[in-house]
Amino acid sequence: MTAIDGKLADLKPSATCWTPDVLAGLAEAKFDQAAIIDAAAAKPMSPSLDVWDAWPLADPHGNPVAWCGGELWFALTVERAADPEQRHHLARIHHFHRLGDQFKHIGLTLPEEISPAARQWSGSARLENGEVTLFFTATGHKGDATLSYHQRLFLTRAPMPADGEFGAWSEPVEFVQADGHFYRPANENEGEPGKIKAFRDPSHYRSREGQDYVLFTGSSGTQPSLHDGVIGAAIAEGDGYSLLPPLITASGVSNELERPHIVEHGGRIYLFWSTQRGVFAPGIVAPTGLYGAVAESIDGPWTFLNGHGLVIGNPIERPTQAYSWWVLPDLSVTSFVDYWGPEDDTLPEAETRRARFGGTFAPFVQLELDGATSRVVG
Repeated sequence: MTAIDGKLADLKPSATCWTPDVLAGLAEAKFDQAAIIDAAAAKPMSPSLDVWDAWPLADPHGNPVAWCGGELWFALTVERAADPEQRHHLARIHHFHRLGDQFKHIGLTLPEEISPAARQWSGSARLENGEVTLFFTATGHKGDATLSYHQRLFLTRAPMPADGEFGAWSEPVEFVQADGHFYRPANENEGEPGKIKAFRDPSHYRSREGQDYVLFTGSSGTQPSLHDGVIGAAIAEGDGYSLLPPLITASGVSNELERPHIVEHGGRIYLFWSTQRGVFAPGIVAPTGLYGAVAESIDGPWTFLNGHGLVIGNPIERPTQAYSWWVLPDLSVTSFVDYWGPEDDTLPEAETRRARFGGTFAPFVQLELDGATSRVVG
């Protein structure tokens, strides 16, 4: 596969706007909240690792594939440290064996010598005809003297026999680039989580017609502001990918629509993403949660689920307990345990982070979907 220059494809979906008026309905609505995560559920899966942002090795339609009596999963991973916030600066993709509700760490996924950046952020993985394609975010640049937030979209491939381990990974390829018009390049040298611009989180989607796409988290080039998040898309053409205009825009609403992905259900397609309460524009009060919309096809238009988009919110008593939701085709939902513990107002926030941070796989949640309505059922 060759790199693509970022040109827009002829197919141009019509963006649907997530507006303050849409979210105003949340103030009056009763929304589904996840169950409170207790100390037992927040127990680390490893005493030496923090994990977050997880996704399965899946078939081209998003179904986790069987592997060694369970499933193979990926997650961003670092060694546990005193300040969990530092994990973003050191993240690498590792893989895990899922057996039921248990995850066992296997190891680092990509050899350091072929990694194209200082660190790796979220992506997705597909297995087809005995070959894995790993889509991921390359963040920063190798050899950087200082921390930077440059984000680029890469893919790499490796052979993988049934119940076997990966073969040699191919040289990673930057498969699509921000065009500077619809999508702002995410090339900031300074910043902090929640405020930086985005070009990350590639997730593969194959339509019913057999067309391949990659969705991603982006920042608007046509309506740049402090809060200009979009869900972008690229379409497979020949041996590469070409950009499409955004599917969802949130200018004036939210800075980040993270980890977008599509699930097909009941003859419709459902687009999900995660957003944190702290990245909404001033005056918009909405919880950290899983949000979503439904359409007949990727071209839209999209209808926001439940009228406002919120699918699962963190409990009011634990507003930061989980994050980074990922919906599977069976409508089970994974996330990771974030700052689950109650805050101690007598101590500086930074001093309590380690005690309050889970850094582990959260209990799965089960959804029901009926048209433009969602419901948590377990």
